[in-house]
Amino acid sequence: MNYVKSFLKTSVSCFVLLTLITGCAKDYSISSQPDGEKVTITIKPPDGLEPEVMRVMYRSAKCLRIAHDGDGRPETIEGYNSFEVSLHRNGADNLYRTDLFVDGGGACEWRLSNVVFGVTYRVPNSFGENVLTGAGGEIVVVFDHNDPQLRLPGARTVLGRDLKILKDYYPWINERFTGGYVKRASLCAENGEDITYIAREARNIDFEPVLHPDYVVTSIAPRKHAFGEYIKFYYPDGTVESDGRSVPNFQKMQKIRLAVEPKN
Repeated sequence: MNYVKSFLKTSVSCFVLLTLITGCAKDYSISSQPDGEKVTITIKPPDGLEPEVMRVMYRSAKCLRIAHDGDGRPETIEGYNSFEVSLHRNGADNLYRTDLFVDGGGACEWRLSNVVFGVTYRVPNSFGENVLTGAGGEIVVVFDHNDPQLRLPGARTVLGRDLKILKDYYPWINERFTGGYVKRASLCAENGEDITYIAREARNIDFEPVLHPDYVVTSIAPRKHAFGEYIKFYYPDGTVESDGRSVPNFQKMQKIRLAVEPKN
């Protein structure tokens, strides 16, 4: 927690909004009060996974910026101030925790808008030589009425101060050939990859990803772009599917696992 407090007092205070802002020159830095209200985010990754760098965004209804719509017409929207926070383990309990101020303060009166966090493989080459870290498993939490920096379909609205997120994940090893050969260790997750929560009242967020390492889905992309050629997905029950989807069928993975594992 001390790391984040220091980050907000130093790095963030030096961050300048590099967009067109209405009005006269102002100080766009974040300046939270030490005793201000906070959002506490705790991540408990399983063995083999670690938290990604967290992306944080504050918005201001006082310091506006000019954007342009699809027709090139200017429109005034709330200003934004974004930065990244690296999470660090809190003791020996494998918990990663950080505090974010709800009120960012400063001349712009910044307010916490949204956060993006997730997990990734700590050592992806355990799946083979030269295997890279892939995508999967990001969580977006929105605290206001603005669109988040990462727009995802199927947002879920939750109420209350406590948001507990318990999600299943499966190893997904994917190979791609176009643009150069790449093999990545990704995560097969609900809703394709990422999930958005609209949680304006949330102040305590606990994220616990549950990895099922014995159920691996692999995929091989076509060696060249051709009509009717799709990614082939190889599921742990021996079935192969190639129906145009770009990510594994999460519900299928759930059914395969639950058909094998004993019910509690």
